[in-house]
Amino acid sequence: MAGAVGPNATLPANAARAAGHRYSGAGARYWALSVIVFATFVTFFDQVTFGMLAERIKHDFGLSDAALGFLAGPAGVIAFLFVGIPLARLADIFPRKYVLAIGSVAIGVVIAAGGLAQGLGQFIASRVFLAASGSAHAPASYSLLADAFPPRRLTRAFALLQFGFIGGTTLGPLVGGRLVMMSRGWDVHAGWFHLFGWQWILIGGGLMAVVAGLLFLTVREPDRAAAMERGGRHEGLAAILGWQAVLAIAERPRLFLPLFGALALSALDVFGLQFWRTPFLIRTYGWNEGQIGAAMGLAVLVGSLSGLVLGSVLVEFLARRHADANVRAAAICFAGTTVTAVLAPIMPRAEWSLVLFGVGVAFGLAGAVPQNAAVQRVVPPEMRAQVTAIYLFMFTFFGAMGSFVVGLVQDRLVGDPHRLWVSLVICAGTLLPAATLLMVLAMKPYRLEIERLEALEQNAQ
Repeated sequence: MAGAVGPNATLPANAARAAGHRYSGAGARYWALSVIVFATFVTFFDQVTFGMLAERIKHDFGLSDAALGFLAGPAGVIAFLFVGIPLARLADIFPRKYVLAIGSVAIGVVIAAGGLAQGLGQFIASRVFLAASGSAHAPASYSLLADAFPPRRLTRAFALLQFGFIGGTTLGPLVGGRLVMMSRGWDVHAGWFHLFGWQWILIGGGLMAVVAGLLFLTVREPDRAAAMERGGRHEGLAAILGWQAVLAIAERPRLFLPLFGALALSALDVFGLQFWRTPFLIRTYGWNEGQIGAAMGLAVLVGSLSGLVLGSVLVEFLARRHADANVRAAAICFAGTTVTAVLAPIMPRAEWSLVLFGVGVAFGLAGAVPQNAAVQRVVPPEMRAQVTAIYLFMFTFFGAMGSFVVGLVQDRLVGDPHRLWVSLVICAGTLLPAATLLMVLAMKPYRLEIERLEALEQNAQ
């Protein structure tokens, strides 16, 4: 069917999927999930470890806080602006296992290139291409999982997927902090060639990403829920650029815009906090990276595991009474994240601050699972990767801006490097309440869409 996607276009596709789609066998789908979890772990390990390196990078390259924030965020999203959605489109056209394999290998090469960079310019270039290299990972992963797992098990798959996030954000500070302390004596000088000790950490992370890429070649590609139409809306420049997906979103503004807006605003603060957490603890409490890594790893681990339990229990409890359980649970968790993000930077002791950081991680992860599942439930299967790419573009773009926004507030409004906590409170107190409100506004339109989907699926059986 050519042309724009109408308001009811999702329904037949979803009904067909529920009625006749053949899902992967248990062994194949859980092996695919395991490889995706490992690749996700590598991505978040790099992100968290990069934050652990923040003060070293600032010192060795002589950067301001705003410039450091730019390097950690916007520098990594520049290329994504131009190629993110087109690359994600590949997941709707080609076997997703190959898209994921090539993307992971590219991520490894780019991360390792940062480890081999011989100056600030080369180092910035490596971060610029990092987000572009990984732009197809989440859309292809989500699309593959949605076709491999039956609807009744999809939420569980997304919950298990969070172990990649948990592993990366737990071992990132724990292992990364120790490596940062150890790497002080790893500098290499050989004529014109020079490596700072911390660059070896990036080289190791790059090698892990290459291994993940090779593992994707062993994954069995599942059948697609919707056949790709030739000569229809799936071909041409408009499809490649994701225009059809934009139209599908635009025709449901009350449903998608609050979901996307809430994600964008929360990503600004969450990513900003994640990157600046180590500099904050160093400047405010005088801890070093080794101390921070050990304590933060424990806080994130406990918070993440608690978040998985909280999210599952909360969604199951709400689902007994509400069709909008996924969005309602996300709204509740957003509110919890708001409170902890505002309170954590003003604690008198580092230990108390880390406890609240951990509670914030629990609320954040508890809300992420139903939030992702909500979007996958209502998008057309034939353009699921494109819509997911746009959804995650909001997360990636605004998340990348988060570290820069905090750094800008710090340089322009606060000034004193030892008052970084003020910048964190300003950002959290402004962005997260607005994100929570948007998620609340999405509840009613999401409930109406779910009711329509369920009615059509029943008629198709």
